[in-house]
This record gives sequence, C-alpha cells and structure tokens, in this order.
Amino acid sequence: MDVRKLITVFSDQKDELESNELSTLCDRLEEGQLTLNSNLAQVVIGVRRSGKSTLCEKVLRQSHANFAYANFDDDRLAKLTTEDFDTVLDALYQLYGDFQYLFLDEMQNIGGWQLFVNRMLRQNVHLVITGSNAKLLSGELTTHLTGRYHKIELYPFSFAEMARMKNINLTSLSVKATALRKKALNEYLLEGGFPELVNESDKQGYVEALLDSIIRNDIAQRFRVRYVEVLRRLASYLMDNFCQEYSAKELSAVFGVSDHTIDNYYGYLKEAFLLMGIHKFSYKSKERILNEKVYVVDPAFVTDRTETVSTTNLGWRLENVVFIELLRRNRPLHKDIFYYRDRQWEVDFMVVKDGTVEQLIQVSYDISNEKTRKRELNALIKASDKFHCTDLLLITMDDNEQLTVKGRTINVMPAAEWLVERHYT
Repeated sequence: MDVRKLITVFSDQKDELESNELSTLCDRLEEGQLTLNSNLAQVVIGVRRSGKSTLCEKVLRQSHANFAYANFDDDRLAKLTTEDFDTVLDALYQLYGDFQYLFLDEMQNIGGWQLFVNRMLRQNVHLVITGSNAKLLSGELTTHLTGRYHKIELYPFSFAEMARMKNINLTSLSVKATALRKKALNEYLLEGGFPELVNESDKQGYVEALLDSIIRNDIAQRFRVRYVEVLRRLASYLMDNFCQEYSAKELSAVFGVSDHTIDNYYGYLKEAFLLMGIHKFSYKSKERILNEKVYVVDPAFVTDRTETVSTTNLGWRLENVVFIELLRRNRPLHKDIFYYRDRQWEVDFMVVKDGTVEQLIQVSYDISNEKTRKRELNALIKASDKFHCTDLLLITMDDNEQLTVKGRTINVMPAAEWLVERHYT
C-alpha cells in the first residue's frame, strides 16, 4: 500500500483520537492492569465496543507517553498484508516522529500480525494492543511471543462504572441514595453496560448492528462458517437461554447439524466474547470439561434483539451480571469461577484458587418466599460442608443481614451494594 495513503489514514485516526476529551472518559478499574514500562506487549481483549481503545488511549495520554497509533479496524486498511508492515512503520514514523510506544488497535484483522509484533518487541518498542477475538492470544501468538505478553480482559461497563456515568451516588447510605442505586441496577439489568449506549436513543438498532457485525465479521468471515444462519439462530437461542447448561447433543437435534458443528459454533461465539462459559467444579478434569453453563457478556444482548423472549427474567439477569463481575474481580488475581450442581442442590458460583474453594456465592433476586430462602441457604451450607469453605455469600436485590445457620455465618447482601464494592488490586 502506498505510504502517502497510509499517512492520510493514520493522520485521520490521530485527529479522531486527539479529539476525545480526557476529562469525559470513564475511569476503568482495569487501567491499573496496564504496565506501560513493561517489556511485555500489553494486550487488551474483549467484545467489540466494550471500550478497549478508550481505555488504552486514556492510560497512554494520562501517562504522557510518546506513542503512535494505528487502528486496523478501518475499511481503508482491509487489504493490508504482512508485506505492508514496513510501509506502515514508515508512515507512522513520518507522522509521529521517534515514538517509544506503539498502540495497535484491532490488530488481529491483519494476517501474520503476530510476526510484526514480535519484531517490534525485539526492537524494544513498548506495545499496547487491542483485539476483539480470543484467537489474539492463542495458536501462533503463543508460539511466536513465547509468553512475552500481558493479557487484560475488558468487559462493557460494570454496574459501578455505568452508575458513575449517570452520576449515581455510590457511597451515601441515605434512603434516597440507596433507592436510586437499586433503581439504577434494575435499569442496568435490562440495558447493560456498553459505553456508547449511555447516550444512544435507538438502543435496539445499536445492539442489533453490533451483534450483526460480530457474527458476520468476527466469526463468519474469519472462521469461514458454512451455515451462517444456523450460527445466528444458535447465538439467539443461547442468549435467550443464558444461565443454563450447554448440551451440544440437544442443540444438534434442534438445529439439524452435527454435535461437532454446534461445538465449533459455540466456541466461535465465546472467542468473539459474545458468550462466556463456566464449568462445573470437580477435582476430575473430565467432569469439568463435560459440564458447562452459558452466560452473556452483557444484558443488552438479551434485551435489544429481535424476537427476544427473556426480557422479564430478572433472576437470570442478576445472576449473569454477578458472574461477569466475578470474572472482572478474580481473573486478574488468577482465580477461577465454577458452579456446582448435585442431584438435590446447586451453588451458583465458587471462587477457586489453586484447587482451594475460597468463596461460595448464591444469587437470588427475591428470597421473600420461605421455600426459596431455605433452598438458597441450604445449598450454601451443604456446599460449605462438602468443600470446607466458610466464606458464604447470598446476593439478593433487597436483603441485608448476617445469618447463622447450622453454625455457619452467611452474609446476605443487596446486589447494588455488592456490585459497587472494590475488590481489585
């Protein structure tokens, strides 16, 4: 590609980046995970439109880093190949001068990009990279970088971040502030946390366009999907039936394709960060692999889709939000999240570190019904006995109390209060 054309493209991108007012950008807790002085490539991954580029830009600009920027999610760069990388560097050096940091946005769109990244690392250039596909950290990248990267996972706005964007008071314990946080949470359970939705009037149009782009560009084209309509229908079905166990055998009968095809398509949906999976806890690896529940990366994909049927299930929605929050809090600490189901009881979430169960968590929107209350508490006690864990938590929409059941202490917390706690390092 001609260097003059590249300079024009990168100049436009530079102007767009610099037009963003830093003071209006939301503080993200993941900012602390980026280490700019590291010799490792800082790789930020997550679903499209979750704010990856903004996060990296904010950290680089606030650190006064001397950086160059290239966004490869640009139609004018669609035909770039590995042979163009030297020309890309030529254009960037002409535009930015002798930069120390290189910010590569949606880099996975260019085939062979990992070789270019490796070359930049050998030349001691500090790299910040974003991507919307988990393939960014697998296969060739792992082989070529041999561990020379640091992964940061970014999800759409958490409830706390969305509430701050809406100027909701997160600290006051007054009746008014507590009620407004609860109201904001009910809205979040329906609207989700995509940053651009804060000021978007046509929410359904935005979400449907985003979903179509992910399915068409991030999955169908990249993986050369044969049955694209089956992929779309499977995605819709799983988004309607989130918080449920996944069965390729059952789904293959529904969609008329093989178990293998269903497994592949489900894997693609996870790699594009549309869906998240959670395995059943077991000390046997085979049992962990065979059992999995499905969650959605953001509630907006449940609400704002054509013909969706899950808009009213607030219990599932709350469970889904808690799961994504658990990922935010625990994955940077190298802790795993599981669920556990016995024949007569189930625990929604288990926080596990090096095989040790550190916390057991139940989620129930409403425990005012005595039967529901007993079921949730009983499951926590049984799991506590089975896994020798005493940190027991029940998250509900309204309740706030500490209970002693069969000699075990169970903390019951309102979801809005738990979701604004800071458990990050």
